[in-house]
Amino acid sequence: MNDRRSTPANGRVAAAHLQGKVKADRFVTGEAAQIGRFVAHLHSAPNGPVDRQLLFGDLLDIYEQRDGWAFLQARKDGYCGYLRAAALAPATDATHAVQTRQTHIYPEAGFKARPLARLPFNAQITVIDDAEDWARVACPAGTGLVPTDHLRPLSDPLRDPAATAALFLGTPYLWAGNTGDGIDCSGLVQAACLAAHIPCPGDSDQQVGSLGTAIDPYQPIQRNDLLFWKGHVALAETPEILIHATAHGMITKREPILQAIARIASAGDGPVTAHRRLFF
Repeated sequence: MNDRRSTPANGRVAAAHLQGKVKADRFVTGEAAQIGRFVAHLHSAPNGPVDRQLLFGDLLDIYEQRDGWAFLQARKDGYCGYLRAAALAPATDATHAVQTRQTHIYPEAGFKARPLARLPFNAQITVIDDAEDWARVACPAGTGLVPTDHLRPLSDPLRDPAATAALFLGTPYLWAGNTGDGIDCSGLVQAACLAAHIPCPGDSDQQVGSLGTAIDPYQPIQRNDLLFWKGHVALAETPEILIHATAHGMITKREPILQAIARIASAGDGPVTAHRRLFF
């Protein structure tokens, strides 16, 4: 059975490469677009539950627009769903990504200027002119300025996922969240992995089958190892400490690994189900 989250087909339309594999009224080639807002909610159906969030600059393949909704597949992780068509913008060739938890686009250089827009971590953007302190970027208002230190070239990954996850400490827990306004456990792991150029799906049940390599549960934990529970994932910062976005306290925090294992088990959510290693 096809997973709707990774299968660009809804019965009315399907991606052309799925012809002969799924049933649909039409098979079409996706139209390139991107997210033109700080964040857009990806729904399982029009007006349905939110599955994930998409970020400014995320590239998409649009297969259908109907009644103000777009049916799409996100290129960064293959996630399929529906979002409000008003969030779409023409696709561009990005050059940089935001490397701070959030930043702003300003109309002019100077911290007192009123921002034009806000950008989340991992937002992809086109730099037109890269000066010492301020980078001129393309934005919905035309162009604007972003602090140069807040950006990194797309060719320059952040190679330590644990350090990236630490940027989100204190961020509120938000189911299906993917930004510094609110993030969930799998969103945190995805943000850290994608910044390191590690392909990463959006949900924890997808991540456990694709990220890294399975490790014997009795092997010592290393920095950047992943621990999975049913419906939850955490990233090891040290052999004794993990970082995760957790509904326990509704926040992104550090927690001793043994304490987290005992707490989660006592809450009835079971033991660690998988230990996976990103790097050897």
